[in-house]
Amino acid sequence: MVLKLDVITLGAPKVPAARGFYATALSPAIAADGDSVSLDLHGTGHLELSETANLAADVGAAPATSGFRGYLLTYTVNQPAEVKTLMDAAARSGAEVLKPAKKALFGSFSGVFRAPDGAIWKLAAATNKDTGRAAEAPLPTETTVILGVSAPKASKVFYETLGMTADRDYGNKYIDFHPAKAAARLCLMERGVLARDAGTTKEGDGFPAMVFTCTAESRTEVDALLAAAAAAGGRVTATAADGHSGCFTDPDGFLWRVTH
Repeated sequence: MVLKLDVITLGAPKVPAARGFYATALSPAIAADGDSVSLDLHGTGHLELSETANLAADVGAAPATSGFRGYLLTYTVNQPAEVKTLMDAAARSGAEVLKPAKKALFGSFSGVFRAPDGAIWKLAAATNKDTGRAAEAPLPTETTVILGVSAPKASKVFYETLGMTADRDYGNKYIDFHPAKAAARLCLMERGVLARDAGTTKEGDGFPAMVFTCTAESRTEVDALLAAAAAAGGRVTATAADGHSGCFTDPDGFLWRVTH
């Protein structure tokens, strides 16, 4: 029984507009499937776009949302010039720049924008010096989703109970988990600290317009993950049905769908 971050689904008011934005800003491989759109982030994670109301209905949530949604998506590239290239492309396509691209702490370089669908993205490079010619269409070396939680150490225990393995653990400052192959990395930070890093305030509530999907190995594993989530302090919001999938929230309210 291992919980995996196979897909991150983002809610968007208008999926075609969101698809156009990400096609320009991040240049993913795109596939359409009915009302949803699948974005392959070059082997570092999988995004899907779905209409916000439909996504909320799928997981039994009310679609209303306001303020900070409690998470930050991070797209890491090789060097500062590539961060600038992507930030410029996002801004031209309608993103709101929350933090201009500049040198950051510990020798890194980053900028933050809010996409037209409301998701906040951080573009980052591990170094603040260019090492060569920047790629015209920069590719990510890693994609992460950082959750703003009330107590990172307690949240870590929840996710470890569901089979995830911690990688870097700095207590209540920052914790992340080993990602599955070709999947995004899951990270934890205190909500207020994460909001400041994102260039916004921590106030906000309602549906975060984001759902994680884990594809289980069997129907038995679906049931086991739902039971483990409930026992560890989460809340099952939909039990396994005919298609054998179910939903739960972690202790901070972030939504997961487990399916087979």
